Amino acid sequence: MTSPDQVGAVFAALADPTRRAILARLAAGEATVNEVAAPFPISMQAISKHLNVLEAAGLIVRTREAQWRRCRIEPAALRLLAEWVDQYRRLWDDRYDTLDGYLRELKENDHEPDR
Repeated sequence: MTSPDQVGAVFAALADPTRRAILARLAAGEATVNEVAAPFPISMQAISKHLNVLEAAGLIVRTREAQWRRCRIEPAALRLLAEWVDQYRRLWDDRYDTLDGYLRELKENDHEPDR
């Protein structure tokens, strides 16, 4: 079972479109902070804040090699989110199956002649 706090932190981090774009960039491969920041018309300080949120949520890992700061995606947090959503997917599937059975029953009853 996943912790609501962990799931909440991941959802909160993904709520911002800039952070989702950063995550999409890192899904293509590891990158330096400057490479991550390049496509965004915001300050390096703002990028750093976004990276801090992503890191705190467990979505990315940052390393330092000499003068280079590199970022990479951390799939465990996404897996956690997928497991959380999957709990509800099973519920939805069960409800759709129940609805499907009910609709089939209604359709069969419509085709029966009146007595």
